[in-house]
Amino acid sequence: MASKIQVGIDSFVAAFDDTSVSDSPSERLQNLVEQIERADQVGLDVFGVGEHHRREFLDSAPAVILAAAAARTQRIRLTSAVTVLSAADPVRVFQEFATLDLLSRGRAEMIVGRGSFVEAFPLFGLHLEDYDSLFAEKLDLLLKIRNNEHVHWSGEYRPELTGQGVYPRPLQNPLPIWLGVGGTPESFIRAGVLGLPLMVAIIGGETRHFRPLIDLYREAGRRAGHSPAQLKVGIHSIGYVAETTQQAADDFFPGYARSFTRIGKERGWRPVTRVGFDAQRGPQGALLIGDPDEVVEKILRHSKALGGISRITFQMNPGSLSQEKFMRSIELIGRRVAPALREVLDRDGSIGKEFNKIPNA
Repeated sequence: MASKIQVGIDSFVAAFDDTSVSDSPSERLQNLVEQIERADQVGLDVFGVGEHHRREFLDSAPAVILAAAAARTQRIRLTSAVTVLSAADPVRVFQEFATLDLLSRGRAEMIVGRGSFVEAFPLFGLHLEDYDSLFAEKLDLLLKIRNNEHVHWSGEYRPELTGQGVYPRPLQNPLPIWLGVGGTPESFIRAGVLGLPLMVAIIGGETRHFRPLIDLYREAGRRAGHSPAQLKVGIHSIGYVAETTQQAADDFFPGYARSFTRIGKERGWRPVTRVGFDAQRGPQGALLIGDPDEVVEKILRHSKALGGISRITFQMNPGSLSQEKFMRSIELIGRRVAPALREVLDRDGSIGKEFNKIPNA
């Protein structure tokens, strides 16, 4: 029997509208909860909320936001995207998401990672040079807490635990923990060795170029004795669906250009152009922007290129979309994109059989 591909939305809770003028932060958060509620109503599988500690985002406390959404939803899974574990106390992170799991009656998850920005390090008194060792140690402790009610553990960056109990315990056992990664081979290998499902952030370039890294993950997992079913791969992509491809591109590009031009100034990236944006919307490019049929075909193509995926999430924040457009896109993803992907699985037993029918796949 085929396993269903999960389709969802991720949000970084942008603090500004499409003219970069500050709206009410309270209104922004109310809009987000409405988005999660709508995603639940149209049958999407998962909604993720990021974690940032910057002026342009309102998601510094994702577990709080997800708890608010838990009270207004019934079925959708609620996850971080990602929890910046390097700058957090794993005990508190586990407690927060275990509490969310109880409130949501077993729908909580977390995706843990090191984050794509560095503001959390000085904010919490940490040193950026400890970037990787902090994460490795804290992930070890988080997994120890997940597997043991009473924890014996010692490390370099946190006082030891000598058998203390960590409460509450979640409804799910084990609480799902994914590892969020960018492009570092060591991160892919770490996830495989630990047997954790993998969430890959692919926000630019050609998606197929991530295949060697995902192969590293699967091989490391196989060598560690984990089953293929345990080694799930999810993709976090910038995406937006509208009634037509032209509308989707025209709606999304202005905000996308502003967002990535701003970030690019910090990171030395080339200026954003419409030509480059349109190329990224092409068959091999990472952006999932178009009408429902085009986006479905592209997801299938990406899944084939990566050897199969278990989850795809759309990140729409860079487009600085109005609430009306955001909600309409959620509707289209939930009522047209997700059912079409599931139909492929139900009909053919696996996405792979459908790939051969896609031109230039």
